[in-house]
This record gives sequence, C-alpha cells and structure tokens, in this order.
Amino acid sequence: MESFKNPQVIWFVLGFLFFLLEFAIPGFILFFFGVGAWVVAIILLFVDVSINTQLLIFLISSVITTLLFRKWVKQMVFTRKHTSELEDEFIGKTGKAETNIGPGSDGKVAFRGTVWDARSHDTIAKGETVVITGNESILLIVKSTKQAL
Repeated sequence: MESFKNPQVIWFVLGFLFFLLEFAIPGFILFFFGVGAWVVAIILLFVDVSINTQLLIFLISSVITTLLFRKWVKQMVFTRKHTSELEDEFIGKTGKAETNIGPGSDGKVAFRGTVWDARSHDTIAKGETVVITGNESILLIVKSTKQAL
C-alpha cells in the first residue's frame, strides 16, 4: 500500500484514468493529458522534482503533444474505413428520441443501449421512433419515422 504514495505511481494511475475517460468523453483530448501524466511519471523515475515542476511538465507535455499529434493520430485512428464501418452499423437503423429534437435544437437519441447526441431537420417528440440517416463524427443525424413513411 505504501507504493501508492509514490508520485510516479500517482501520475501513472492519473494517466491511466485519463485514457479511460477518453472512452467515456470522446473528443481525443483527454488521451494527451494521459500522455502528459505518463511523461511526468517517467521523469520521476529518474529525477526527483517538486510538485510545481511536475505540474508544469504535465501541462507543457500535454499541450505540446495535443498540438503536435492530435490531428495526425486522429487521422490514423479514424480513417475512412472506420467511417464506413460506422455508417454500416448505424445508417438505416432505428432509435428512440430521449428528448425533443427539432431544426436548430439538437437532442438525444437512445440507440443500442447508449444515448447519443442527435440532430434533425424534422420536429421529433420525446419517445418517438427515429431513423438514423447519417452522422457527423459522434452526432447522429436522424429523421422522424412518421415522416419517413
């Protein structure tokens, strides 16, 4: 239990938590904070630095890696192949409106046990069945099944 008080372990666990949070809150930013935390953990294996220096290293390494690698890594991870797989999995499927959705007013749609952000040109009432017609990243584009018939 004493090892959990080591700053290296704390920064490693913090980095791991950032990686896990990236799955819960997608946007591909938290990943780089995880990298920054692991950079601090690695540095602490070799050099003992103050907490202020640790925080500074964490912030600088997180921002630099985000600025330098976010676009490149995002392209590597989310290639067109993944987009077509996403389209095959979602397009044409039905979900249920969890909130009211309308032109200029995004809402939420339940689909396969998960609630997704959704946008529509139709006016859709909460509880109404919707058809997924497209996506913009993780935002689903839906239309009312009433108007689809």
